[in-house]
Amino acid sequence: MSWGIIMHLSSMVFLLMSSISCIMISMEFLMSSSMVFIEWEIMNLNSVSIVMTLILDWMSMMFLSFVSFISSMVLFYSGEYMKEDKNYNRFMYLVLGFVLSMSFLIISPNLVSILLGWDGLGLTSYVLVIYYQNEKSANAGMLTALSNRIGDVAILLSISLMFSVGGWNFVFWLGDLEEKENFLGLVSLIILAGMTKSAQIPFSAWLPAAMAAPTPVSALVHSSTLVTAGVYLLIRFSAVIEGTSAQLILFLAACLTMFMAGLSANFEYDLKKIIALSTLSQLGVMMSIVALGYSELAFFHLLTHALFKALLFMCAGVLIHNMKDYQDIRAMGSLAQQMPVTSMLLMLANLALCGTPFLAGFYSKDLILEVGFMGPLSSVGLVLYILSTGLTVCYTGRLIYYSMSKVFSVSGYHSVSDESSVMSNPMMCLSLGAIFSGAGLSWLIFPFPLMICLSGVMKYMALGISLAGGVLGYLLNLVSETKSLKSLGYYSIVVVAGSMWFMPFLSAGYISEKFLKIAKVYQKVGDYGWYEYYGGQGGYKWAMNKSLYVQMFQDNSLKVYMLMFMAWVVVVVSLV
Repeated sequence: MSWGIIMHLSSMVFLLMSSISCIMISMEFLMSSSMVFIEWEIMNLNSVSIVMTLILDWMSMMFLSFVSFISSMVLFYSGEYMKEDKNYNRFMYLVLGFVLSMSFLIISPNLVSILLGWDGLGLTSYVLVIYYQNEKSANAGMLTALSNRIGDVAILLSISLMFSVGGWNFVFWLGDLEEKENFLGLVSLIILAGMTKSAQIPFSAWLPAAMAAPTPVSALVHSSTLVTAGVYLLIRFSAVIEGTSAQLILFLAACLTMFMAGLSANFEYDLKKIIALSTLSQLGVMMSIVALGYSELAFFHLLTHALFKALLFMCAGVLIHNMKDYQDIRAMGSLAQQMPVTSMLLMLANLALCGTPFLAGFYSKDLILEVGFMGPLSSVGLVLYILSTGLTVCYTGRLIYYSMSKVFSVSGYHSVSDESSVMSNPMMCLSLGAIFSGAGLSWLIFPFPLMICLSGVMKYMALGISLAGGVLGYLLNLVSETKSLKSLGYYSIVVVAGSMWFMPFLSAGYISEKFLKIAKVYQKVGDYGWYEYYGGQGGYKWAMNKSLYVQMFQDNSLKVYMLMFMAWVVVVVSLV
């Protein structure tokens, strides 16, 4: 047995055992209302302690359990999906580094230690996005890295602002931050960091572009690691966000993000990008409910969404793998007859995403909608919630039609099957989570029922909108196959709606190009110009010139000059 296979199996088993251990520890902490805080003091600086801290509470342990479980399933799945890759060992080490960075971020209650996991996620995500080493992957990786660097800078500035509090363990200072009005800048920076990492408007362009990574990486990134880091950070800081003016900005950005992503997904034909826009829409749901002050509800949806979204990406990977790397849904069709197991699991994940009763997404998503309808939603927020819910089911119905129902569109000699048990088994495990995790987590996180008072119309609105959106999404595309495409008559509207409101063009094209040109001028004039003249090279020349005088004094040359000067004075006096 080769070293790569040994490492693959051992890491998979270790992550699975870690998942079981963490969920048991989480349940113990949840039942006993306790936590463990570990702290190592490194040094003191101006009465500020620089420490290394870890927090082990029910939330961090439960999230760590889900990350470990999904990571083990992804590694199992990758054994078949990436078996033809020549650099499989490199891929496995990168994925393990990715999981390690996310784990470090989860258990860190300190902004300095969070930065290590935060930057580790940014670095490993960039390397994984450019894994296939072509021009498209390089562009997508650069856009991902540059977008996430904005959040990194915000975290660095937050560290400097928390210097005045007396420490960076924010769990100890949340009460003080609530009482001081002059910490609005800190709150705004934390929200900015969370919005960039979770791809909220106007930083949404990088998330669909990151689909250039291998599909197992996409399953890991979009379920429980990279894009959820921003939501998790804001959940930890939710006590500080409430009651600030930045809270309203976060809510509006999140509502616009989930509406924009749902609308764009209805005009997209790339299978992975449709699922990526689905993730973006659900991140908007989580961010909006955090902005309304229900952080535990956002965490509940974060966990349930992680399971069925990982399953959805794995099913998409099986489809792409069997379709010989086709990702265009128009080239699929009738897969329910040829790939029954994968089609069943794909349908299950889609139904969980739509909030079908008694699946995982129903318990969290329906509760979020009802709490939002009952809470202080503005008319704009209410309309965006309703439209986003309908659009989610609409693009799901569209995806089901193109991939499963319509006529097979590849070729008559193309054979498709889902006989690989190496890819089917981890999908089966995740399907159990997509079915039972909603009820199980609701009993754990919310042991007492929430009192929600709504009228009958508002109570059934979520279910009615979902049904209407699903029927509309399926029938519209069924008609478009037999009739002429009516969307061609509204081409400009379709382009705007299907291009994420031109954000990829603005982020990857106009804005990045302008900033890079400005940076080039700055480098030429500054780094290679005046900074060199008054900085490194200029300082070197000045120091060398001054060192000649120092050397003269050290060589006792001053005595010679003094004797020569006295002799000159004597000669002048004698002549006079």
